[in-house]
Amino acid sequence: MNVLIVLTSHDQLGNTSHKTGFWLEEFAAPYYVFKDAGATITLASPKGGLPPLDPKSDEPDFQTEATKRFKADPESQDLLANTHKLSDVQAENYDAVFYPGGHGPLWDLAEDPRSIALIEGMHQAGKVVGAVCHAPGIFRHTKAENGEPLVKGKKVTGFTNTEEDAVQLTNVVPFLVEEMLIANGGQYNKGPDWMPFAQIDGHLITGQNPASSELVAHEMLKIMQAK
Repeated sequence: MNVLIVLTSHDQLGNTSHKTGFWLEEFAAPYYVFKDAGATITLASPKGGLPPLDPKSDEPDFQTEATKRFKADPESQDLLANTHKLSDVQAENYDAVFYPGGHGPLWDLAEDPRSIALIEGMHQAGKVVGAVCHAPGIFRHTKAENGEPLVKGKKVTGFTNTEEDAVQLTNVVPFLVEEMLIANGGQYNKGPDWMPFAQIDGHLITGQNPASSELVAHEMLKIMQAK
């Protein structure tokens, strides 16, 4: 199994003076699900190199067994520090692609033509596509083969409007994930705020929030192992 994980390169939280990036748990938990299953993992980002970490996700309250494991794992830290440029990866080389959240993807990956083409190519080829929390924002401009939004008519989830309100960033983000998925025709569903919740529609798997990241990875793994 060859799994590609695509991380954001964006580190500015809108017009505020605060930093953003990828959310550590949303990377670490799926990373180890795939790694422990024997997958070969490639990391990529728009700019390559070390992607920006959302500093809030590194605070003590947000640490999990997976994040602690990552911090004690020099080999995996080195892998993260040297992500490939997104322009250098080819969809045909991977069985699945996973996008961790954090607010960063709303600014760069949602608009990146290389990311859009990668998602469209992998989905059309029947490869597994997964995204969690804010990362379903990557489907803002993706199209199905018929030219309609890729998520149209599909069961999807992502960071809820109420969760965005709770972190007080509703007026900072460029768009709300829940509203965008609904506007694109997705069959949007959600569970209780901050609780694990995933939606599976064929080989498209989305998760609602950080707590959903491991669940999404396990669902992706099931599909890959069944092939």
